[in-house]
Amino acid sequence: MSYDDLQAAAAAVRERTGRAEHAVALVLGSGLSEYAGSLPDALEVPYEEITEFPVPKVEGHAGSLFSAVLDGTPVLVFAGRVHTYEGWDPSDVVFGVRTAVMCGAGTVVLTNAAGGCGDGLEAGDLVLIRDHLNLTARNPLTGPNDDRLGPRFPDMSQVYAEDLRATAVAVGREVGVDLTQGVYAWFLGPSYETPAEVQMAKRLGADLVGMSTVPEAIAARHMGARVLGISLVTNLAAGISPVPLSHDEVTATATEARARFTRLLDALLPALVH
Repeated sequence: MSYDDLQAAAAAVRERTGRAEHAVALVLGSGLSEYAGSLPDALEVPYEEITEFPVPKVEGHAGSLFSAVLDGTPVLVFAGRVHTYEGWDPSDVVFGVRTAVMCGAGTVVLTNAAGGCGDGLEAGDLVLIRDHLNLTARNPLTGPNDDRLGPRFPDMSQVYAEDLRATAVAVGREVGVDLTQGVYAWFLGPSYETPAEVQMAKRLGADLVGMSTVPEAIAARHMGARVLGISLVTNLAAGISPVPLSHDEVTATATEARARFTRLLDALLPALVH
C-alpha cells in the first residue's frame, strides 16, 4: 500500500459515487452487511471495482462499499472487511479505512462481532469500545512512515473519542438500546481464543475479544480521524461459554441482534454527520 494507491482508490470512489467527499465512514462487522443496502440513496460499489482494494474471503463478510446520504451528508459504509488472519499484510487490512479518510471521513465508526469476557456481559449485548489491547504484536504502522498520512509516532492515549461515545449513549437511550463500555483485545485468529488466553486478556483488563478493529482504529487515528467502536457480543468467550465456539453461532447471534443494532445506527449516523 502506498500513498498513490490510496489516492487512486479515493479517486475511484469519488468517480463511482459521484460524491466528492464523505463525512463519516462505517465498517460493518460479521452478519451486519445487509444494513448497508437499506440506507437512503445507497450506491453500491463492489470492492473489486476499486483500485488496489482488498476483497474479503470470509463467509458472512460481504465485499462492497456503499455511499449513502444522511441529512444531506454523504457517508461511506463498508459491507465486509479483510482480516490479518487471511494472510493480508496489516497495511492492506487498513486500506479501506485509510481510503475513507482520504475521501474526507473525519469520523470512522468500526463495528464488530466479539466474544464477551467482561463481568455481566451476555450474548446480544452492544458494547462501546473505550480502549483496546493489541495482543498480536502486529501494527499497520510498521515500516517506513509517510508523513502525508500521519506522524511517525502517533498518540494513542485516546483512540476511541469520549465525546463520540457520549453521543452514542445518548442516542441509544433515545431509541431504547442499552450500551455498556469496555476494552477490546485483538487476537490474530483465525482459531478462537483458548480459555487460558481469555483469562489472560481478562486479567489484563479486556471485556471483549476479537480478530479485527484494532488495526483500523490505529490507522484512522494515525490520519487524524476520530474513532467510535461498537462491539456486538455474539458469544461468551472460551472458558466462560458452556458450549464450544463456532462461526455459525457468531452469525446467528448477529442476525438476531440486527434489529437493535440497526435501530441504533439509524439514529446514530445522522447525529455524527453534524
